[in-house]
Amino acid sequence: MKHADSQTLDALEPLLLELRRIEGLVERKRGNFTRKSKAFLHFHDDPAGLFADVREGEDFARYRVSTQRERRAFAAKVRALLRD
Repeated sequence: MKHADSQTLDALEPLLLELRRIEGLVERKRGNFTRKSKAFLHFHDDPAGLFADVREGEDFARYRVSTQRERRAFAAKVRALLRD
């Protein structure tokens, strides 16, 4: 599974805009976010769809973000993780 390229990130731009507004996240490079200077979230492109890896504790968990519904659920998950 390869990291998302600029074309994929273009398709995810509405989600990226939403993530940029979340306090505590810093976008170091387009589509790559940190939290407290530690890698927190990035995106992948795969024949099976678009995916986001987000840090949950010490490990990353993968979430599908191919549809608008999946993207809304993912943004809610990120907010919940940052509240913890």
